[in-house]
Amino acid sequence: MKVGLIQQKNTADRAANIEKLKVNIRKAAREGAELVVLQELHNGLYFCQTEDTSMFDLAETIPGPSTETFGALAKELGIVLVLSLFEKRAPGLYHNTAVVLEKDGTIAGKYRKMHIPDDPAYYEKFYFTPGDLGFEPIDTSVGRLGVLVCWDQWYPEAARLMAMRGAEMLIYPTAIGWESSDTQEEKDRQLGAWVTIQRGHAVANGLPVISVNRTGHEPDPSGQTGGIRFWGNSFAAGPQGELLTVFPNDEEEVRVIEIDKTRGENVRRWWPFFRDRRIDAFGGLTERFLV
Repeated sequence: MKVGLIQQKNTADRAANIEKLKVNIRKAAREGAELVVLQELHNGLYFCQTEDTSMFDLAETIPGPSTETFGALAKELGIVLVLSLFEKRAPGLYHNTAVVLEKDGTIAGKYRKMHIPDDPAYYEKFYFTPGDLGFEPIDTSVGRLGVLVCWDQWYPEAARLMAMRGAEMLIYPTAIGWESSDTQEEKDRQLGAWVTIQRGHAVANGLPVISVNRTGHEPDPSGQTGGIRFWGNSFAAGPQGELLTVFPNDEEEVRVIEIDKTRGENVRRWWPFFRDRRIDAFGGLTERFLV
């Protein structure tokens, strides 16, 4: 299966961002992509650098304007498309939601981000209610997609539960980067950890992983920090953690890669981690902490 990854810089002009996404999606489709994955909150700037109630005006319903716009494009191109939207569920109730559009433009399913960070420049708990749809793969014409979002990528439990429910690949729309005061050594450690943990999910579960991050610098509207330089480095890994493609950190790019969905079956036969799991001894995983 051919998968398109789109790494993009965004500006405050949401209409221009969406038009650029459309161009890039068409490019991926021309190169044969059957599945196209976009970055987290792809329509605009990453607004969570500050806590500002006016930002809730950016949220939209699902179905809504974005699913209509991108659904029409998915139908025209005959592709499955993974979106990442700021969902308005009800007044005062908002989610960070991934939506998967089928080749006919309909909504195949959605996933609401489960793990919500609250760190300097990533004040997501102010905006997003934790997801309540669980870790359920989404069935599509190109396979069973285990779609998670950004901060979820640090949690092996999320990846494992998606795999246990039959996901054929793990997909992470992402918005992560460096704060300007970090040293180069610290930046290298952060990026290395980000890649390593996700490659680990691929190995532990015998599944390909697709991680699509944004790139470019986005200023802090409050002026309290130097803003975020999103580190790009979108990548895909195979079921043994082998890197299939790695993007640069500071360039926009569209790539189409080939994923062999049958390889995961073979890897699980060679490395039968699921066979050897001690499920009789894992009860403590449901506790917050064990002393």
